[in-house]
Amino acid sequence: MGTLGIAAAAAHFGRDLEASFSRIATIINHAQAGGAALVVLPDAALGGYLSDLRHPDPEALPPALEPDGPEIQRLVGLAGGCVVCVGYCEAAGGKRYNAAVCISGDGVLGRHRKVHQPVGETAVYEPGCEFAAFDTPAGRLGMLIDYDKTFPESARSLALDGAELIACLSAWPASLTNRSPRTAQDRQARLFDLYDRARAAENQVVLVSANQTGSMGGLRFLGQAKVVGPGGEVLARTWSKAGLAIAHVDVAAEIARARRVLHHLTERKPASYRGLS
Repeated sequence: MGTLGIAAAAAHFGRDLEASFSRIATIINHAQAGGAALVVLPDAALGGYLSDLRHPDPEALPPALEPDGPEIQRLVGLAGGCVVCVGYCEAAGGKRYNAAVCISGDGVLGRHRKVHQPVGETAVYEPGCEFAAFDTPAGRLGMLIDYDKTFPESARSLALDGAELIACLSAWPASLTNRSPRTAQDRQARLFDLYDRARAAENQVVLVSANQTGSMGGLRFLGQAKVVGPGGEVLARTWSKAGLAIAHVDVAAEIARARRVLHHLTERKPASYRGLS
């Protein structure tokens, strides 16, 4: 396939859907101008995230959108020639899911519902139940939604399903219990960066991490969007400010180089891993 332009976005998204669509269109346009064919936006880019993780207000939740509704079709129209991953609140069977959709100008390519939930989310969202990769014009891809990437099994499941690219869509805030005045010293900022690099390196894949910026209620989001190579090296990043991290990567060649001597997926010993289902 050759070199792929990859963009990870750090941006703020609130409840106003029209403002969200306008910002998404601007991000896609800027990414395309930078040569990107894959664009990963944050979790909850359509309608914003929760404003309080301890006691979510049931009257102030993100709008719940139908998975095949007009909003998703509008995203398809904005994607053009790009593959775009976007997070939103999905309505299905009277339930809400923290969800992500991957689209191109041709339609929906893949979906994911967040499996792992911090405590506050369980009062609002139902959990998803699986991790699955899917084929896109940018390559075989799988998606994670913020807390999912804390668990090594999540990204490993996608890599074992053939994913060469893992898109991590986050609304990841600074620490709620031990907040630091400087983002770089915040515990959650360190973990966010650590998980991005570890998940890429342990699976020898390219990981694309997007995150919200700004604030929503009592949550202050960390930014730190980045593209990470299969050796765990950060190829492009935004730090804490809004912006685009764009890298141009020969995905197949870089993965082949990382796996040339040590191929983690084929050298696993599943029979020795007690306690894994």
